[in-house]
Amino acid sequence: MRAKRMARVDQDRCVACGTCAKECPLSAISVYRGCWAQVNEETCVGCGRCAKVCPADCITIVEREGQA
Repeated sequence: MRAKRMARVDQDRCVACGTCAKECPLSAISVYRGCWAQVNEETCVGCGRCAKVCPADCITIVEREGQA
């Protein structure tokens, strides 16, 4: 069963520092070509650890579409 929540990155505000990727316990985040963080939606469980450590404050935890 998939988690009801997941992380979402505002790519326009992301500074690609990699802090979120280091914090993620499931390795669900990677830095795409040194430009921004991207979330593997299949792996992310929406725990929020990445959002708490993000220095650019560009990660939010959202409800997955189709799951209320």
